[in-house]
Amino acid sequence: MKIGELARLANCTTDTIRFYEKEGLLPEADRTEANYRSYNESHVDRLRFIRNCRALDMTHDEVRSLLETAYNPGIGCGAVDALIDEHIDHVNTRIDELLQLRAQLTKLRERCGGARPVEDCGIIHELTSMETAQPKSKASHLG
Repeated sequence: MKIGELARLANCTTDTIRFYEKEGLLPEADRTEANYRSYNESHVDRLRFIRNCRALDMTHDEVRSLLETAYNPGIGCGAVDALIDEHIDHVNTRIDELLQLRAQLTKLRERCGGARPVEDCGIIHELTSMETAQPKSKASHLG
């Protein structure tokens, strides 16, 4: 099958397929005599696997690890379980960060009542006058 059909079957774009090939997540396809890429069912399965991992917000490295495990049947599920447990920890960290962000934004929003000229806006004044926070080290796997 050609790249367009693969893209249709996996609900993605041809650029996504080319990107995953460049990243080494998807093996490059054979070429026809006319130099078109020629994909098969194994490409469909692998691309769906990658896309489903990415939909779960997994990094490319996490996807690579899962692919290595999936294509090495001698390895037990323990490695997969450990990777998913670590990813759950990342998600929990991100949820905590987002809850803190919401609290900060809510507090900031309370600084302004609305019907004022922008030069009297409490939000603008607060953003201008509050101390700038030190950059924090990212605990999230997304950096």
